[in-house]
Amino acid sequence: MLAIGLMSGTSLDGIDAALIETDGEAEVRAIGFRGEPYSDAARAQLAAATALALTFDRPRASPDLVAAGELIDRAHAMAVHKLLRDAGIEASAVDVIGYHGQTVAHRPDRGWTWQVGDGAVLARATGIAVVSDLRSADVAAGGQGAPLLPVYHAALVAGLEKPVAVLNLGGVGNITFVGRDGALVAFDTGPANGLIDSWVEAESGARFDADGALAAAGRVDETVLTAMLDHPYFDAPAPKSLDRNDFTIQPARGLSTADGAATLTAFTAATVVEALVQLPERPRRLIVAGGGRHNPTLLAMIAAHTGLTPEPSDTLGWNGDAMEAEGFAYMAVRRLKDLPISFPGTTGVPTALAGGVVSQP
Repeated sequence: MLAIGLMSGTSLDGIDAALIETDGEAEVRAIGFRGEPYSDAARAQLAAATALALTFDRPRASPDLVAAGELIDRAHAMAVHKLLRDAGIEASAVDVIGYHGQTVAHRPDRGWTWQVGDGAVLARATGIAVVSDLRSADVAAGGQGAPLLPVYHAALVAGLEKPVAVLNLGGVGNITFVGRDGALVAFDTGPANGLIDSWVEAESGARFDADGALAAAGRVDETVLTAMLDHPYFDAPAPKSLDRNDFTIQPARGLSTADGAATLTAFTAATVVEALVQLPERPRRLIVAGGGRHNPTLLAMIAAHTGLTPEPSDTLGWNGDAMEAEGFAYMAVRRLKDLPISFPGTTGVPTALAGGVVSQP
């Protein structure tokens, strides 16, 4: 099937749109990719909606959240049309869209997860069937609702020597372990780029620490780092998941801009160390996807503390920017085939589960 995947992450930097051909199992062929950055106004609107959602004890209608959802729908429809134009493919040739939407709050401990974005609206706007709301069924069944990419990671590493781990460094980090027998273990590792981005934006106005240069110029404050690692999340058994806002930059307040960046970058690296300890065995390879793979300071810290060489996913011929979007395209095809996307070892759901709501145009 031809499938489009759409991902808008917690970093609020923009939309990733990917077009793949896949059977939802072993066959995957990447065809096209497009990144659509959000404007400053859109980012501010989505950040405000997220802050508001976190004050609610459950998802509910709110004018600001409704408006955020409408923004997400419009922006994603435009991304689909631009991707199809770039690829020279008609919408009628595409079988399905996997639409993640925008997470505004993730509270599996309270029995809910909240992504704004309406699959039915997107289906009408594009003329293509849409699979959306991919996390809710998992959470309703007692799972964490995250991470969902492991089933796609497993397809990508099928030909590699096991055990192998794929580390995704987005706003929140997550790791997928594929064992010698193909068994999957996955969980969120902790904040990845989220805290670093928040710190750099608050201190300098930049959106991120380009090439890790700011962190490289700073000194890690070991007292702050130790305090941040003294968080119950890291001792909790997997599977487990996080909301980006479960951690804040507050512990680094008072440090210089460079020292804060260095300390928060070291914190992200340390969370990877904590994660590796919880895997069934040490992976032979650590493949890194997500925006964090572009941060050489972060990768150097991970290497120094783990003894593994982080391999950017691009060195294997994968498009590291497209992987999450491709994964949601892959999951949409699996949903049409009633194949599971979450598993006991990845989200803690009791049995393997197919998730997502199908909307026809």
